[in-house]
Amino acid sequence: MKPIALDAMGGDNAPAEIVNGAVRAAQRGIAVVLVGQAEVVLSHLKDTDYNGDLVSVVDAPQVVDSVEAPMKAMRSKPQSSIAVGIGLVKKGEAAAFVSAGPTGVVVATALLDLGKMKGVDRPALGIIYGTRSGPALLLDVGANADTRPDFLLQFAYLGNLYMELVLGRNQPRIGLLNNGEEKGKGNQLTRTSYSLLRESTLNFIGNVEPKDLFHGVADVVVTDGFTGNMVIKANEGFGESLFWHLSNTLHSRWSLRLLGLLLRPTLNTFKRNMDYREYGGATLLGVQGNVIVAHGRSRAQAICSALVQAQQIASQGLAEILMGGITVNVTATSD
Repeated sequence: MKPIALDAMGGDNAPAEIVNGAVRAAQRGIAVVLVGQAEVVLSHLKDTDYNGDLVSVVDAPQVVDSVEAPMKAMRSKPQSSIAVGIGLVKKGEAAAFVSAGPTGVVVATALLDLGKMKGVDRPALGIIYGTRSGPALLLDVGANADTRPDFLLQFAYLGNLYMELVLGRNQPRIGLLNNGEEKGKGNQLTRTSYSLLRESTLNFIGNVEPKDLFHGVADVVVTDGFTGNMVIKANEGFGESLFWHLSNTLHSRWSLRLLGLLLRPTLNTFKRNMDYREYGGATLLGVQGNVIVAHGRSRAQAICSALVQAQQIASQGLAEILMGGITVNVTATSD
């Protein structure tokens, strides 16, 4: 299998933690191409016990700053680690691209260089999360802060295709994230989107409130990128806070420490289920190539998880499966 291209310069903890994540992935048999300032990357690699057969370096002399506007970064830095890494995917030299760099720049570069899928106006970032009834997909979680009802309809078709062909979920249940279950709830975006989804050929089950996301009422939940990003970050903070409170409570009195020892395996499992580092990143759906956007705070474990995720979707042929595009079918556009 072709290697996974990894942005060595992207993220709050680059390049040290990114390099260490690549080394960990290589220890699991994943071939990785570190894309970044070669001299800097190699200086970090030399301090690790890396496998030279599985870890290589491609020079990309320019680095995109986290505050740079996407279009400005693309124009002024054509040799950035993001541009060069996505270029490797486009040329067929890498099976996927992983980056913890600025989401807007990664999405814009992938859209421009790899191109959109047929029937897609805007790509969406989708993240798999656990529910009572199994894995579900939430999208968009950050690619499009501002969107339109027809974009949300396209996201739903992308999510439907992903769940059917990649996760084997026949006729997945599609839900619309909203502030109430009733049909007329929400703002203009969600009300119009509701009508479009209801008149589509999808298995649309209606609105899904945030409190029901983890109850497994839907297999795919669609929303705009601003809301979706807020949801996953709020969940991340809740998980960290809850685990902190539980740990402190169980260590606050000697009589509770034994209980804490007995509960440790359960607490560790809970922590892994809530920890973004275990899940890797969000898959960019709607472009002609495999792209994973990792958390900006990613350290080595999170990067390793993202590389494992990238290898999985590449081996499943996600990009090839989705290459045929989507066909949006509706019988009406509004009430």
